[in-house]
Amino acid sequence: MSVQAPISAFDALLLSDAEALNAAVSHLVRIYQFRDRDRICCYDISVTQCYALEALVERGPSRSQTLANALMLDKSTTTRVVDALVKKGYVVRQADAEDARALSLSVTPAGRALYERINEELVAQQASLIQELDPAVRRASIEVIRRLARAAQDRFVSGVSVGGCEPSCGAQGTWKCE
Repeated sequence: MSVQAPISAFDALLLSDAEALNAAVSHLVRIYQFRDRDRICCYDISVTQCYALEALVERGPSRSQTLANALMLDKSTTTRVVDALVKKGYVVRQADAEDARALSLSVTPAGRALYERINEELVAQQASLIQELDPAVRRASIEVIRRLARAAQDRFVSGVSVGGCEPSCGAQGTWKCE
């Protein structure tokens, strides 16, 4: 039987803050997921297709694997997303500039116009959310969100494990906790 050391006041505050951050981020992400779904789907593309369009606009022509990495999707899912964008005339496949045997994905003028229209709408919504905040608070909030995103990217996406998928309680291979 192991004896755990008491939690220091600093650790207790850190855990309390981490719990509050988790709740706040989870709530914000859910709100934005629904906002994105409701706004973006008005244009007859999915949220994932919009993210792909955004990545291609921001990064320029890309190979499918590069896009898959940017979207954090597997290559087959990315192919389906791109197929839909090609069919709708928003993306084209063409010979890659560096390797004619490979294909590169590029945004069409119609795709760029769609992305810009959606982005302008979303930015206008953000402006209405933050217009009442003091400019210093706005900038500080943006910096905090950027830092959290960078830290999360480094910790959760860039190869650092967030823990296994083992159940935290119950018999091996079951999720039932008693």
